[in-house]
Amino acid sequence: MKEALRLAIVVCIMLFWLQSAPAQQDTQTPGYHQWWRDRPFGRPFNSRDAKKLPLISVKGNKFVDPNGATILFRGLSISDPDKVEHQGHWNKAHFEHVKELGTMVVRIPVHPVAWRERTPPEYLKLLDQAVQWCTDLGMYIIIDWHSIGNLKMELFQDPMYDTTQKETFQFWRTIAQHFRGCNTIAFYELFNEPTIYSGQLGTMSWSEWRKLNEDMIALIRAFDTETIPLVAGLDWAYDLTPLLIEPIQAEGIAYVTHPYAHKRSKPWEPKWDENFGFAAGRWPVVATEFGLFVRRGEDVKNNEYGKAIITYLEGKGISWLGWVYDPEWGPNLLQSWDTYELTGGGEFFKVAMQGKLGD
Repeated sequence: MKEALRLAIVVCIMLFWLQSAPAQQDTQTPGYHQWWRDRPFGRPFNSRDAKKLPLISVKGNKFVDPNGATILFRGLSISDPDKVEHQGHWNKAHFEHVKELGTMVVRIPVHPVAWRERTPPEYLKLLDQAVQWCTDLGMYIIIDWHSIGNLKMELFQDPMYDTTQKETFQFWRTIAQHFRGCNTIAFYELFNEPTIYSGQLGTMSWSEWRKLNEDMIALIRAFDTETIPLVAGLDWAYDLTPLLIEPIQAEGIAYVTHPYAHKRSKPWEPKWDENFGFAAGRWPVVATEFGLFVRRGEDVKNNEYGKAIITYLEGKGISWLGWVYDPEWGPNLLQSWDTYELTGGGEFFKVAMQGKLGD
């Protein structure tokens, strides 16, 4: 009787333990997260064409090819690959249209919200395709972390730009690890447009912005020592005057300005000299973004601001890119996705990229 009672107690204890114990997971079931097998998703980009285009580097205040020849880049920004893919136009033909305009370099804006929602591994697949298509077509690439706001305080202009310092650092860690050794990607634009928006996005000094960029550059170069980091000025990437006192402590980099027409009033040239043109005498500078609207019926070659800014930039040896090859974002260079017909602004940049403004 005592043995039976003892056995019954043991059975009850075992049943209680089995009911309260965590269920045994089937680690072979698809979708089960074996966290101990996790690895970084920035695997190296694998392409036999990674070295097909000549490597671009910095020499003094110029971009040069392996023979030491100076390169002045003319190009444009497309819209976010996630947007283009969702709208059914992410294909090689899209880049062939871009190439037909005379484009030397394509800026690819990666919005933080798209990077997260698509997931980094899936977004990298889009970038891999862009790299292969641009390589085939002989165009270089700028990868741009397309946020607007105050990275120090993590306050941003619109929800699509929301990010964190950690996500920004991880983005560049992933990109640099994945694309190191790929000559087609000539530039990493570290942050699109830093701004405190007249205090509405908090405070951030140039010294604080400088430190964030130096940290990003050091992180990138732990993986990739060849791709050129691009550092934006303050005031929505327009103002480079702090370089007179505190330049970035890193070699082989370039600086960014976004000289939109509304930034300064006429006469423009003396203000451009003061705000960013002076920097081109010491470092490479790239106007990675600006656009314009051309009035219906206007001769695109005679657009006053467009002709003035292109003449000024090229006179200073500053490379430039027009914004934006999309029919919805503005200033838009396309009329529609259906026809790929250019707007007046698109026609202007086509003429400028082909070096025909003076014809």
